[in-house]
Formats: sequence, structure tokens, C-alpha cells
Amino acid sequence: EVQLVESGGGLVQPGGSLKLSCAASGFSFRRYAMRWVRQSPGKGLEWVSDIDNNGGAYYGDSVKGRFTISRDNAKNMLYLQMNSLEPEDTAVYYCTKGNDASANRSKFSARGQGTQVTVSS
Repeated sequence: EVQLVESGGGLVQPGGSLKLSCAASGFSFRRYAMRWVRQSPGKGLEWVSDIDNNGGAYYGDSVKGRFTISRDNAKNMLYLQMNSLEPEDTAVYYCTKGNDASANRSKFSARGQGTQVTVSS
């Protein structure tokens, strides 16, 4: 059974940083692309970032230059380093699993429970 457990969220002031983690189990993590998405109150899911199984990374325009996705295939861990946070980044952040090594070819599903990020002064 695929399990994804996000952590690392919290309350941070504008301009601050957080690093989210996603612990993956129940599948061969190193074989698949992964994705971070987020959902704000009253809004739909927003794509944040993808990473191929070999580390190729892709970002949404709203986070490009501020967020960095990474993975540790030996530890079955996915990360999202978030810098220069803005109030608009407030959301529940989810990691999701692709069904291909390439993010471009993947369909993503199997979200975790999410971790809340709140950016406020």
C-alpha cells in the first residue's frame, strides 16, 4: 500500500523559510516521479513542483526561484525547501506519486494527508 506522510509545515513570517518533507513507503520510490501540490481555502489544487526519479526538477511560475524540490532515493524521502515565503503561499501542501519515472509522462495520485503552511505576520 502506497503511503505518503508529509511534515514540516507551520507558521512562518513573510520572507521566512520552511522545509517540507514527505516520507514514502509501500512502493519503489526511486522508480517514480513525485510532485508537490497545494490547496488554499476556497481554491482548487495548485501544482507546485515535480521531480523526475533522477532529479530533474520543474516548478510552477508562482514558486520558481523561491522553492527547491529534491529527493533522497536512498531514504525514500521527498523535500520542498521554501524560501522568501509570501502570504499567498499559505495552503495545505501535499506530496503525490507519479506512475512513471518522468514527471512529464506521469499521472499523479495517492496524496498524503498534507501539512499546513501558514505565512503571516
